[in-house]
Amino acid sequence: MMGKDMNIYSMYFSPTGTTEKIVKKIADTLKDKFEKQDITNIDFTNIENRQTGQSFSSDNLVVFGVPVIAGRVPNILLKYLNNVKGNGALAVCVVVYGNRNYDDALIELRDILTDNGFKVIAAGAFIGEHSFSKILAKERPDDEDMSVAKNFSDQIYDKISKGNLDEVKVKGSNPYRDYYKPEDKSGNFVDIRKVVPKTNENCIDCKICAKACPMGSIDFNDVAILNGICIKCCACIKKCPTEAKYFDDKNYLNHKYELEVQFVKRKQAEIFI
Repeated sequence: MMGKDMNIYSMYFSPTGTTEKIVKKIADTLKDKFEKQDITNIDFTNIENRQTGQSFSSDNLVVFGVPVIAGRVPNILLKYLNNVKGNGALAVCVVVYGNRNYDDALIELRDILTDNGFKVIAAGAFIGEHSFSKILAKERPDDEDMSVAKNFSDQIYDKISKGNLDEVKVKGSNPYRDYYKPEDKSGNFVDIRKVVPKTNENCIDCKICAKACPMGSIDFNDVAILNGICIKCCACIKKCPTEAKYFDDKNYLNHKYELEVQFVKRKQAEIFI
């Protein structure tokens, strides 16, 4: 049966762990379906793990996931992604978004992988707790999401077992829409790209935030200092044990509030196979 001789990989960028959960669930289910002993996990969240590319082969199956930022694949990953070569490997592409919309992120990721030599046979857009918030899509992916991920894996297994390696068609447009831009209360676009987190007196200098930052921007010797860019993944905020990290920019906070109000209705995962 096709797939029995394949090596299975999970590969992900996941600052707050939501994308990792979905990708690993899919890969682990496929491992069991194909009766494999184990899978190889490639976590390229930390900047140190993005210094060199990856190369696969035609006997590999890669479950590949990234979070959605402003409706697209995070642009800080594009240089690295272009150094990930499929060489005929099968791929499942996954994007995880915070209950607003994934816009063109899924089709963009599929196209990147296809251009890099992967055969993308399945794709899915899942929901994770929004990076800005602790209440928007709270604690997702949850049990329902994980059940969808498992069923998705079952369908992938069936497709491969039948020898169907057709490229998957997904929702989205190409040329891709521009990056999503937040607006102020008057409807004017606001730019929060240069907004950075602050540090309060609760800090115990545990260095968790510096280790969690996927850009390596938080100074290890003084975690209140930012030496590089902030992509608003909020890993430093969500992983801080004392709630010492926070944002106070009014445009950022207004955008966060509007997201929490406007997109409270539960979105469902969408799968394509």
